[in-house]
Amino acid sequence: MAIGPVELLVVRFPGNQFTGEIVPALTDLVKSDTIRVLDILFIRKDASRQTEMVEIKDLVTGDPNFEPVIAGLTDLLTEADVEEFGSMLEPDSSAAMMLFENSWATHFASTLRKARGEVVLNARIPRAVIDELMETSTA
Repeated sequence: MAIGPVELLVVRFPGNQFTGEIVPALTDLVKSDTIRVLDILFIRKDASRQTEMVEIKDLVTGDPNFEPVIAGLTDLLTEADVEEFGSMLEPDSSAAMMLFENSWATHFASTLRKARGEVVLNARIPRAVIDELMETSTA
């Protein structure tokens, strides 16, 4: 089975202010085959610095909006990942860790391998850098 590039995304929610507003956008990405979610974990850190891992399956039981997102989950993210990223969280905050495949790139990646091509560099440029470059190019 060919697999496209896989990324880890960690999103912090200060003050444990997670809402479900991102669910429709994430569901749209999955339904359009832009990404395939491999695993999602939530980490909560309370005021006394205790961290807790919460599986997405435990949070969204019976919510049909999440069904496309959780349909093919693996257990690739581990307690060690939770410990590593949980240690970086401030008290009274939480984070979502998502491991996902860039499904849109699967065909390209397969073709690249067949052509014996090798990726030399693949870098994600931060939005702030792009914004700055755009400002200077129009000045």
